[in-house]
Amino acid sequence: MLPSVLIVDDEKHTREGLRQALEDEYDVSLAANADEAFNLLDAETFDAVLTDLRMPGKSGLKVIDRALALPNRPAVIMMTAYGSVDTAVDAMKRGAVDFLTKPVNLERLEVLLQRALKTKTLEIEVNQLHERLDEKFSIQGIIGHSAPLVDLIAKVRLVAPSRATILIEGESGTGKELIAQALHQAGARARGPFVAVHCAALSENLLESELFGHERGAFTGAVERRTGRFESADGGTLFLDEIGEITASTQVKLLRFLETRMIERVGGSKPIQLDVRLVAATNRNLERMVAEGKFREDLFFRLNVVRLLMPTLRDRADDIPLLLSHYLKFFAKENGTPPPNLEAGALRTLCAYRWPGNIRELRNFCENAVVMHRGGRLTEYDLDPRYRATGGLVGEGGQAGGGGHGSPGGAALSNGGTLLALPGPAGASLSVEENEKRLLREALIKSRGNRTKAAQLMGLSRRTLHRKLAQWPELDTVD
Repeated sequence: MLPSVLIVDDEKHTREGLRQALEDEYDVSLAANADEAFNLLDAETFDAVLTDLRMPGKSGLKVIDRALALPNRPAVIMMTAYGSVDTAVDAMKRGAVDFLTKPVNLERLEVLLQRALKTKTLEIEVNQLHERLDEKFSIQGIIGHSAPLVDLIAKVRLVAPSRATILIEGESGTGKELIAQALHQAGARARGPFVAVHCAALSENLLESELFGHERGAFTGAVERRTGRFESADGGTLFLDEIGEITASTQVKLLRFLETRMIERVGGSKPIQLDVRLVAATNRNLERMVAEGKFREDLFFRLNVVRLLMPTLRDRADDIPLLLSHYLKFFAKENGTPPPNLEAGALRTLCAYRWPGNIRELRNFCENAVVMHRGGRLTEYDLDPRYRATGGLVGEGGQAGGGGHGSPGGAALSNGGTLLALPGPAGASLSVEENEKRLLREALIKSRGNRTKAAQLMGLSRRTLHRKLAQWPELDTVD
C-alpha cells in the first residue's frame, strides 16, 4: 500500500506537477483550497500533507492546524513563495515538520517526505508499544519496561494477594503511592476502600485524630465523634506516606494496631477491631533513624515484613521516552491541544538528564512543554539550560562535548572527530548556553565566516546553524 499524500495549492499547474512527480510512489490527493482540504481530511486518513501558505480564503496555516488536530496526525510540510523566516517559524511552531520555497525542488521534497514518513512510522510504533504495556510491563498506570521496574512489578504481583504489611522505600517523586494502589488493586481487597494519609502534612494532634478518630469532647473543638482513617479503610488498604515523620506517641498506637488489629479513638477507651491492610512509605532511612533513637525498632520490624525499593528515574532511564510520550499526551488531552513534537536532540538530552525530582519532575516538565509549545516542535535548544547541562553540548551528529579536557568552564569543538579545547576565563564557570555561543564564535572565526564550514566544525546542519545565528544575531558579523 502506497503512502498517502494530500497536496493543497490554489495553482492548478503546481498541483498537477507535484502529482505527476509523486504519483509513482505515493497515493496522491489534491485540494485547491483549505475548505476542500478540510473535507478530504475529515473523510480520509493521510500520511502526509503538503500545503501552500498563501491561498484565497483560509491560509495554509489553517490547514496545518486542522491536520494536526486529527487523532492520526499526518506529517505536514509547508510550501511558500514568500519564504520569510517568521512564517516558517510560525509553521514549525504549529507542528509542520519542514518547509519548502517555490518553485519546489523535487529532490528536496522527496527527501523531506521520506524523512517525515519515517518519523511518523516511528511514532506509530512507539504508540503501539505504549498500548501493549499492560499485563507484561504496566500495572495501574505504572509505565515502563526497564529491568528495575519489571522486577518491582513482579514483586508487587507476588505479595499483593497476601495480608502482609508492606514498607515502600524510595526517593520523593518515584511513585510510591502508585505502587501502594497497585498492591491494593492486585489483591483480594480491590473492592474495598483505598485510603491514603500523608503523615508529614499533619501536626501530631491532628494526625492522631485523623488516623484513629476521636470521641466527642476529647479535646477543645471536638464537638462530635469522628471516624478516623483506620475505620474508613476497614476491609481495604490504608496507605501511610512519609511514615518516618510520625511522632513517638503515634508510633506507639500504630504498633498496637499491628500487634492486635485494634484501635481506640482519641479520648475513647473501647477497642475497635478492624480488618485493614497497612502499606507504609518513606523517603528516609528508617534503619538509621532506629539507630539514632528517632524511630521505634519494634515498629520498624512490624512494618518491614515486606520491603519494596522504588527505583529512581536515573536507574530506569530506558523508561524515560515512554514516560515523556505518556505525559505529553496526557497533558495535551487535559489542555485540549496537540502534544508538542519532541525532536531527537531534545529526547537525547532529556534521557541524559539526571531527574533529581524523578517522575514528579518529569510530569511537571511535560505539563510545561504542552502549555508553552502547544503542538509545535520542541528541540534541545528550547529546553531549559538545566536539562542541557547534564549531557554537555550535543550536536546533530551525536558528538557530545564536556568540560574541555578538565578546564573549568571550557568547551569542546568537534573537528573531524578531534576535540579542540576552548578554555574559559580563569576561575569562571560558563553555562551551557555561553559555552555553545563561544563554540559557534570560534567556529565562525576558524572558518573565516563560511557558514557551511562552521556548521561542519560544530557537527550541525546548516539549518540548525542558521537558527542559532538568528538566536544570537551579534555572531552573524563574525568573520
